[in-house]
Amino acid sequence: MPNLSGHVPSHMHSPVHDSRYSWFRLVITLIIAVFANTGMWAVITIMPELEAEFGTTRQATSLPFTLNMLGFAIGNLVVGRMIDKFGVTLSVSVAAIFSATGYLLSSLSNDFYLLTCLHLILGFGTAAGFGPLISDISHWFLRHRGIAVALIASGNYLAGTLWPLFLSDVLINHGWRDAYQILSLLSVITIIPLAFLLRRKVPADSQKIAGQLAQQKSASLNLSPKLLIILLGIAGISCCVAMSMPQVHIVSYCVGLGFGPAVGVQMLSVMLFGGVVSRIVFGFIADRLGGIQTVLLGACLQCIALVMYIPFDGQTSLFIVSLIFGLSQGGIVPSYAVVVREYLPPQTAGTQVGFVMMMTILGMALGGWMSGWVYDLTGSYQMAFINGIGWNALNLLIMFWLLSRHLGTKTKLQTGR
Repeated sequence: MPNLSGHVPSHMHSPVHDSRYSWFRLVITLIIAVFANTGMWAVITIMPELEAEFGTTRQATSLPFTLNMLGFAIGNLVVGRMIDKFGVTLSVSVAAIFSATGYLLSSLSNDFYLLTCLHLILGFGTAAGFGPLISDISHWFLRHRGIAVALIASGNYLAGTLWPLFLSDVLINHGWRDAYQILSLLSVITIIPLAFLLRRKVPADSQKIAGQLAQQKSASLNLSPKLLIILLGIAGISCCVAMSMPQVHIVSYCVGLGFGPAVGVQMLSVMLFGGVVSRIVFGFIADRLGGIQTVLLGACLQCIALVMYIPFDGQTSLFIVSLIFGLSQGGIVPSYAVVVREYLPPQTAGTQVGFVMMMTILGMALGGWMSGWVYDLTGSYQMAFINGIGWNALNLLIMFWLLSRHLGTKTKLQTGR
């Protein structure tokens, strides 16, 4: 009988999974993730400076982020495939060089549209710190896979929490170009040496055990792997279009309300700190309930938080709502990776996780641009929040349908029909 919960039978473990080395590897991987994911948030921090320096509209100023996220999306798939073929050390090291190059060339650019295109390179390198590392660490855990995946995914939010605060001082005293040059150097001297500590590979017998579990779980949905991946991709896009509105535009939103960019950066940090806490909590939930239920829970909470942004626009109330939003949505994206690893073979984990992460990131890129477009069209962010709520509803519909199939199979197995 397929195991439909988040639990793993005790007889399906190997000495490699959830071992002391697994936790050591998790710590090293998390440090890499914090440095590698900086490229996703640095461009958000400098958006007001870019708008002032180049005289662009709010929609145009969102383009470097959109190209950054497009590169991030492609990188999740490409680097994920590289990890399946060449291992994590080489793949992450190559990506770090891409990041360093993107930072450096962007800092030297005096043309806005060239700078925008260079963020495609930066995003590609940054991607190594997300889906590919999540995929790699998932091979080393079974019983605690949910929390392991959540911790590595939280590196993305830890980067968003820590680096904007660090960059704010550099931006004030030296400007965004110096900040990018510092990040270029850090990408090389930190990520590459740490990547060489991850050269060990999962033994074949441990991979076999993980494959047997995935085969058992896939029977509970009775869907082809291709259809499941497509549904998860659509759900990922829709949830992240909704998610991107506060994350991408909170600094600009605060500037428009008269609070200033510093308050916006602080609000972003509070939001992402809440996201870190959320990812850890949802990681424990995923180990108990499984990935599908965890995604659905997070999507419901995110929708509630988005609705709260509409009536509240005071500085204090926005800090509170941003914290609630971070606590609500942080665990959604890593839970998609848990679903993939629960239902699909481990041999293609890098590619499959990379694809789903790519789709969530495309949702962020689309949502970041779309929110700027809606703002330019209406002169207000209120309609942008409503647009996000609508996309969130699509995600809820897909996950409810998957859960209904899950529960329907469970009922049939219990009744013997």
